Amino acid sequence: MIGQKLSSRYEIIELIGEGATAAVYKGVDTRLQRTVAVKVLLPYVDDTTRKRFQREALAAAKLNHPSIMAIYDVGEENDYHYLIIELIEGRPLFSFIPCAPEVAAEFGRQICLALDYAHRQQLIHRDIKPANIHITPTGQIKIMDFGLAISGETKRLTATGRIIGTPAYLSPEQAQGLALTSRTDIYSTGVVLYELVTGVLPFDADDIGVLLLQQVKKPPKPPSELVPDIPLALEQVILKALAKSPDARFESAGTMAAALAAILSRNNRTLDSDIPAIRVDDTEEVEQLEVIEPPEESSSAGAIRVALADDHRILRTSLALFLAEQENIVVVGEADDGIQTLEMVRAQRPDVLMLDLNMPGASGLDILPQLRSTWPDIKVLVLTGRDEDSYIMRALRAGAHGYVLKTTGEAELVRAVRDVAEGHLVLGRGVAERVAHMAQGAPGESSGVSDLDRTILTGIAAGLTNDQIAERLHIDPQLVDEQLLSLINELGAKSRTEASLIALRRGLIMLEDLHNF
Repeated sequence: MIGQKLSSRYEIIELIGEGATAAVYKGVDTRLQRTVAVKVLLPYVDDTTRKRFQREALAAAKLNHPSIMAIYDVGEENDYHYLIIELIEGRPLFSFIPCAPEVAAEFGRQICLALDYAHRQQLIHRDIKPANIHITPTGQIKIMDFGLAISGETKRLTATGRIIGTPAYLSPEQAQGLALTSRTDIYSTGVVLYELVTGVLPFDADDIGVLLLQQVKKPPKPPSELVPDIPLALEQVILKALAKSPDARFESAGTMAAALAAILSRNNRTLDSDIPAIRVDDTEEVEQLEVIEPPEESSSAGAIRVALADDHRILRTSLALFLAEQENIVVVGEADDGIQTLEMVRAQRPDVLMLDLNMPGASGLDILPQLRSTWPDIKVLVLTGRDEDSYIMRALRAGAHGYVLKTTGEAELVRAVRDVAEGHLVLGRGVAERVAHMAQGAPGESSGVSDLDRTILTGIAAGLTNDQIAERLHIDPQLVDEQLLSLINELGAKSRTEASLIALRRGLIMLEDLHNF
C-alpha cells in the first residue's frame, strides 16, 4: 500500500508495523497537511474481528481527551477498512519498568484521569496494560487500543464462555467471566503501577491456569517487601486498587487519581510540568499496535504459520485443508505423535501449534513443557476432545496459550487461531466455565495435592506396593507410608485402594498416567 492514497486524501508513506489482523502505516493527510497513522484492517479477517475494529472506531470517536489516542477519520476503500488516528511519538510504558515511585505515581495519576473521562462516557477499556500505554516526549501518557472496550449499550463480541485478554492484567471478575464495571480498569491500573514500582508483576506464573487462580484467590505481596523505600501512601493506593472485590477498590478512577495527586503534592511534585527523568528522543516513533512486529520479507509476510499435531489423520487432514483455505493462514507441518511434533516444531518454527493431548508414545501433555521451555515464542493452542478438569488445568499449567474442544465450530476455531497468534488467552466454550469454576474453589486439580501425592496415588492405582513405589521414586518407604496415611485421611477413604479410586473420580490422577508405571 506504500504510495497509495485512500479516499483521495490519505497518502501512505511507510509501514510502521503489522499484526495478525491489522497493519499500521505512517501517512499524510494531504488536505490538512499533517502526519497521521493509518490503521488498516487486513482483508482476510472474520466478521467478529471486523466488528471489533468498527467498535474501536466508534469507541474512540466518543472520546476527546489529551491522554487518549485521538481518532480523526474512518473509512473503507477497495475492501480495505481503515482508521486515521493520531501518530504518537514517544516510548511504550513498559520501557520505563521499573521507575521511581514518584514517576509511577505521576503516570498512574494521568492514566486514572483518562480512564475517569472514558468511564463517564460509559466506556470500559478492558485491556489496560503497559503495551497499550505510551509516553510522549513531554511525559504525557496516551492510552491506546479501544478494540476491546465495552459500554452498557454494547453487545459483547466475545463469544459466551470465552475468556480473551492479557492474563497478567485481568481483574478477578474478568478471570471468572463475570459482569464487568469500570472498576475492572482500576484493578488493571493497579497491576500496572505495581509493575512500574517493583519491576515485577504482582501475579505471575508460567501457565495460564495458575495465573488465573492467583488473580482470583492470591493476595499480592506488599510492594514494600520488594522496594523498601516506597512511600506508604503509594503502597496503600496500589493495594486498594488490587482488592479482589470490586466494591473494595476505589469508587472511581477519578478518586484514585486524586489519591495519587495527593501523594505527589506531599512530595512537592509539580503535577502539570514535564518530568525530565522520562524525556525521550522527539524523533522516536512508536508502535501503534500491541502485537506489531517488523514486516517479513517473504511471500507469506504477515501470515500465521500453523502446525498440526494429532494422531487422527482424517481429522487432521481435513482441518489442515480447511485452515489452508483461510486467507493469511499457512499450514507448515503435521505430526502423528509427540516425537514427530518436536521434530516438526524444531524444523518449521510455526507461529501457532495446534496440539492434541492424547497421542501415541509421547502425548501432548508429555511434550508441552519441553515445547514451552525450548520455543517460548511459539503459541500452543490445545485442540482436544478431553474436557475433564484435570486435563484442562494440566495443559494450562504446562503453558498452553489456549484450550478449545474438537466440537468447536469452524468459524470459532479460526478466531481462536488468530486470537492466540495475537497473544491472547483463549478458552473455548465449555472450558472457560470450568476454569472459572475451579478458580472459585471447586474440587479437582486446584486442590492442594502435590506431585508426590499424585505419583503415590497413581502407583497404587497401577497395582504397585508401597515398597515398589518408594523404589521407583528413590525415596524412603516410610515416607510413602506416612504420605499415604495422610492422603487416606484427606480424601476420606478407608483404604489405599479406595483412595486411588477417589483420586481417579475427582480427576486428581488420570488413567493415562498408569501406563508410566
